[in-house]
Formats: sequence, structure tokens, C-alpha cells
Amino acid sequence: MKKILLCLVVIVAVISTVVLVSNAGGQAQAQTDYLRIHVRANSNDAVDQNVKYIVKDEVVKFITPYAAQCTDKEKAINVISNILDKIEKVCDRVLREKGFSYTSKASVRAEEFPTRVYGDLTLESGLYDALIIELGSGTGDNWWCVIYPPLCFTSGTADVKYRSVIYDIITKFFN
Repeated sequence: MKKILLCLVVIVAVISTVVLVSNAGGQAQAQTDYLRIHVRANSNDAVDQNVKYIVKDEVVKFITPYAAQCTDKEKAINVISNILDKIEKVCDRVLREKGFSYTSKASVRAEEFPTRVYGDLTLESGLYDALIIELGSGTGDNWWCVIYPPLCFTSGTADVKYRSVIYDIITKFFN
């Protein structure tokens, strides 16, 4: 009986949290619980825009194992901050291989983002912590997504595994 009651309490708590976040527009949660990624192209010329996507693919592939080990945003910021030089090397390698003379600059900092929808999740406009990658002058159109939780690290080849905290709690309780 206690186990059933605990399960019901957990389910009600989860539903209440989802409703509160949905009613609040997700902004307060988004600004505190997400680490975003922003890749800015050198310019809006087609060649710079094309290489931006190639760089993005390589960076996502490189960061995926690091993002997979992160259990909260603060850990994600620490992990990403400690590999900024490696991220720049990945970007610069791609740029060199594609014949570009400019390089990249990566940093983690707070930056303003517009409202963005990722499937069922809407991140309201506001100030977010983000990995910012500037290719060359960084004045061209950009690509952005979320590192933590790893929303843009979910391709079929990615090695990211999602775990349900609720499932973990219930499993521990019943074992």
C-alpha cells in the first residue's frame, strides 16, 4: 500500500511541475536549467553558411560524449568550459580542411536568445548560458540548440542515453 501511495505522490508531483512550468511559459525554468549552443557563421555568404553546418555537425559529434556525462547544467558548464580549446581545434580543423583561412573562437557566457521551439519544448526569449562558437568574424546567420539537457545530441548515431529520474526513484523503492 505504501508503495502505491508513493507512486501516486510522485506522479502528482510530476504532473504539477509540468503544469506549473507550462503555465509560466517555461521562461524561469529555461533560464536556469538549460545550457545552449550557438554557432555563428563568418558571414551570410553561401560558402560560410555551408561550412557552419559542417562545423556544427563535427562539434556536436565531438561534444556528445561529454554532454552524456552531465547530470545538471552546472556540470555541463564546467565540462564544456574545460574543453573550449579542444572545441576550437575541431572547428579550426574543419575550416582548414574546407579551405578557409579564418579560425574559430569558443566561449561559455550568458547571451540573449529569441523564443525557440524544440519539438514539444518551448524556450522563451531571454538570457541563457551558452557555448558560443564564432567562426571568423561571427557576423553571419547562426545555428543554435541545447547542450543540457542534450536536445541537439539525439541523432540515431549519438551515444546519449536519457534516464527518467522518476523511473529511477520508483525502481529503487521497489528493489
